[in-house]
Amino acid sequence: MPLPGNITIFDRTWYGRVLVERVESLARPKEWRRAYDEVNAFEKMLVDDGIRLVKLFLHMSDEEQLRRFRERVITPTKHWKMTAEDIRNMFALTSTAVAPWYVVPAEYKWYTRIAVATTAVKILAKGIAVEPPALDPEVIRAAKEILSQQEIAMLGLPAPERSER
Repeated sequence: MPLPGNITIFDRTWYGRVLVERVESLARPKEWRRAYDEVNAFEKMLVDDGIRLVKLFLHMSDEEQLRRFRERVITPTKHWKMTAEDIRNMFALTSTAVAPWYVVPAEYKWYTRIAVATTAVKILAKGIAVEPPALDPEVIRAAKEILSQQEIAMLGLPAPERSER
């Protein structure tokens, strides 16, 4: 799990039992049904502990998915199938108030990347001051000692105070 102030990205992670393991018959029905409750409890625990959880589901057409798969070398250990029922079950049973899913169109990679970043920033920025911190007064004093008045003005720093004689 991420330490405070860090970001961690998981790719499908704990959804395996309710998706891949279920479709590939690697888990018995009792196990994958129980996994829904485990997923929701785990995500609630994360959120209750102050972790900001952003779940993104990248959706693309069957044609685009097929095109992308054709670009790769397909190995028997990576064969998998996801049905519309799997998607409905995942959203219906694991999209909760504390950990909702956000569906991002993934037909075009350039758009997907922007949409993922925008969604993540929007969710993660809630309640956080995202403006840069004010410049340390000690840094301003040091800059004024070594920079010319023109450089100080270009940086937008206040003009040095003039001592009265």
